[in-house]
Amino acid sequence: MEWLRNKVINQEIRSITLQAIPFWIASLVTGFVAVGYEKLFSLFEHLGHKVLEISPGLIFITAPGFFILSWWLVHRFAKTARGSGIPQLMASIELANPRQDKRVDKLLGLRIAFVKVISSLSLLLGNGAIGREGPTLQISASIFRFVNRLLPDYWPKVSKRIMLVTGGASGLAAAFNTPLGGIVFVVEELTKTHLTYFRTAVFASVIISGMTAQALLGPYLYLGYPKITPVGFSFVGVVLLAGALSGWAGSIMTKVLLIISDWKTKHIKNTKQQIAFVGALGLLFALIIYFTGPESGGSGKDIMNRLLFSADKTTQWYEFPARFLGPVLSYHSGGSGGIFATSLSAGAALGAGLAKLIGVAPENYNLVMLVCMVGYLTGVTRSPFTSAILVLEMTDRHSAIFYLLLAAMTANLIGYYVDRKSFYEHLKEQFLEST
Repeated sequence: MEWLRNKVINQEIRSITLQAIPFWIASLVTGFVAVGYEKLFSLFEHLGHKVLEISPGLIFITAPGFFILSWWLVHRFAKTARGSGIPQLMASIELANPRQDKRVDKLLGLRIAFVKVISSLSLLLGNGAIGREGPTLQISASIFRFVNRLLPDYWPKVSKRIMLVTGGASGLAAAFNTPLGGIVFVVEELTKTHLTYFRTAVFASVIISGMTAQALLGPYLYLGYPKITPVGFSFVGVVLLAGALSGWAGSIMTKVLLIISDWKTKHIKNTKQQIAFVGALGLLFALIIYFTGPESGGSGKDIMNRLLFSADKTTQWYEFPARFLGPVLSYHSGGSGGIFATSLSAGAALGAGLAKLIGVAPENYNLVMLVCMVGYLTGVTRSPFTSAILVLEMTDRHSAIFYLLLAAMTANLIGYYVDRKSFYEHLKEQFLEST
């Protein structure tokens, strides 16, 4: 009997190990791909700025031209590569069951991932205001799905849904170097399933993809270590105000995105109209860049670094409106690009302006900006805990955790009154209908 029990135990260990191997391989590949994408993203963002150094007027050629190119790549080769990528992942997770699994192929795949990268890089050459974090999640989930499909028939069955969920967590962890953020995002946004069912896979994959990224890039923080000065209980009022205002602004931005999307569906019926529309968006975006400067384009990391780490914490009146409108115009180009990083930069610009307006002491500007970054991202994603944890991990400012959480909850409440559904939920429903 003893030998039989040992045999059963050994078979269970073997089965568990074999089931884990696909997650390990996909996580490792995700880490390499995420780092490669980050390097390309930074390079092309820099090239877009270099063009403007030659002559600012070139933006009136590059923005419309590369906006149209980015749209064409998606339209011609992979229509579901457009936009962020997170709604596509959410829809895929919902469809990952035996009856509807084939529909997932329209949302995830290596060709879609490749087009995602090329289209977003094209937008960057036109200084498009986009981020790489949402696209990285769709790319990561595509890698996990590809690895899952390579498994031979004799391999122990691995849940396709858990592979996709884990791919999303790994992608976010590798993109921002925020392992806790990846885990929280899974629980809060990607699935309603109890964490017990997939916790081992998620934890292991987040660790592997994150450590791979760190091995290649070093133990970096996305935003470094901004200085935070201790504040008293009286500062809670400022946090509540900042969280409410930034949450409202983020929610309004997504509302504008949805309104324009509905208008496009009703009025733009053919390819010629689409090209004209994208070209017009490119020209409007070019006007913003020409009059406000290159900081209004790209991911917005430059403006966040300037505001958080330099002595110059002042903003011009146009900086927040530019960071608000830039992502709207870039997103509706129809190309690939996320709104995570751009939301953080808009929140930072809003926070700097608010701190000056209400007379906050200069040493507390950083805290107001971090609070507004959390609030704005919460307004967009309607994921308060994810937003707070992401900013916390990006900056390593644990002393501000309660203020970040308070701002996130306040922003989420305000956002609920603007729209009961998150931006991603609206788009997920669109992808479910179109596939």
